[in-house]
Amino acid sequence: MSGVAGRRTIAGAIRHESFLRAVPDGVTLAVRAQPGARKTAIMGVYGEGDAAQLKIQVHAPPIEGRANAALIEFLAEMFSLPRKSVELASGESSRSKVFLLRGASAAEVKSKTDERIAG
Repeated sequence: MSGVAGRRTIAGAIRHESFLRAVPDGVTLAVRAQPGARKTAIMGVYGEGDAAQLKIQVHAPPIEGRANAALIEFLAEMFSLPRKSVELASGESSRSKVFLLRGASAAEVKSKTDERIAG
């Protein structure tokens, strides 16, 4: 990992905002999941440019949707949203996923991810 302006990144120096996009219903968040980890936590940014994803280690195994459910719970808590407002938009059986955060603003999501990445 290398550091950029106090943020942890993976695969070189990139702008972390590229993994989130404002949409009419809220914000989409591109995630690279690493299931079966010791704990659920943000590890940094995976990839570059438009392909960048927020890398999240997930404690749950990738069996019967448990890792997806754990990611939804983690993101809902992180962004102070009800679980029903966090929807897996794509990537149900892939490590690369896109979540829709209904009702969230891009500024809020950026601020909270900044805190976690820098932390």
